[in-house]
Amino acid sequence: MGGTGRYEKLGVNLLLILSVFVFGIGLWAPLLTLKKLIFVKNTFSVMSGISQLFRDGQYGLFLLISGFTLVLPCIKIVVLFTAWNSAYARARKQRYLGWLSALGKWSMLDVFVVAILIASVKLGSIATIEVHYGLYVFAAAVILMMISAHYIHGRLKYLCADP
Repeated sequence: MGGTGRYEKLGVNLLLILSVFVFGIGLWAPLLTLKKLIFVKNTFSVMSGISQLFRDGQYGLFLLISGFTLVLPCIKIVVLFTAWNSAYARARKQRYLGWLSALGKWSMLDVFVVAILIASVKLGSIATIEVHYGLYVFAAAVILMMISAHYIHGRLKYLCADP
């Protein structure tokens, strides 16, 4: 990518790889434990929660949550990798700018989904929620992707600007 130094390119690529790694851990790590009354205790991760929705026949919610917590972040990271590492002409880079702008508007929705999940199962004295490290790892992955997207978007705008 013209106009970027070797260390800058390597640093951003490492940040993107770290984002993918942390995102993968965040999907499978225990997110929360729901304790109902005294006897029932269920621990969920993002993936186990999504698969439980499917098993319960909640197909609309399954599609909505898996779309925003799995598919959209994967598309975003692919676009970020491609945009950052492409040697394409200015017109193609401007197309990536448009895609990143559109994806950026949805980037906090996956954190919102987790917040809704926690709020919806918080049942006061009937049930309690114990938050696990997976919530923090998942949030860190979202933040790393947002930092990467913000930086790459800014650099592409700069590189595509008229001289």
